[in-house]
Amino acid sequence: MFIGHFAVGLASKKLAPQTNLAWLLAAPLFLDLLWPIFLIAGIEHATLVKDAPTPFLVLGLDHYPWSHSLVMSLVWSAAMAVVYWAATRDRRGASVIAAGVFSHWVLDFVTHRPDLQLAPGVPTEVGLGLWYSTVGTIATEAAMFIVAVVLYLGVTRARGLAGKISIATLVGFLAIGYAGSIFGPPPPSIEAVRIAGLASWLVIPWAYWIERTRPPA
Repeated sequence: MFIGHFAVGLASKKLAPQTNLAWLLAAPLFLDLLWPIFLIAGIEHATLVKDAPTPFLVLGLDHYPWSHSLVMSLVWSAAMAVVYWAATRDRRGASVIAAGVFSHWVLDFVTHRPDLQLAPGVPTEVGLGLWYSTVGTIATEAAMFIVAVVLYLGVTRARGLAGKISIATLVGFLAIGYAGSIFGPPPPSIEAVRIAGLASWLVIPWAYWIERTRPPA
């Protein structure tokens, strides 16, 4: 899942309006923020799949238990919540962030083919395989994203023109990127995937800028 994870972060603003959007977006994206780092370190592996049945299956996620297994998802959820609570003493925000991190595994479980390990060293792999249906995946993620944007706009207010531009550019960027991943050419190499994964870290300062231009309503 791609924009579905962003949807969780944006919608979380309604549950924790005082929590900075940078934290709320980082939470459901966190496993994917770790993943390219672990790829580069060589502790996780992925390949490109030729003649994939759908655009969502072009990436073979061969081994990624440290970032995406069930047990490690729970570990990362707790770790990020603790870090946030230590920095802010905001229990509500910490709970929402923990749920946001774990939501990544839940959504991946629904969409992925059976390639999610339960824990490092445990060979069992799970996944319900929504990605085998292009229409089903697009419909699910698009609906989530639209609802999330509406919820986010409802609990924040634009501080001048910048407040309108900041969120509009993010929404537009994600929509274009999502369409490109579906209808555009597949990644040329795993190296390109790693670079794109690392570039996703730029969303965090972008979200911080949005927060400065769109305070809670």
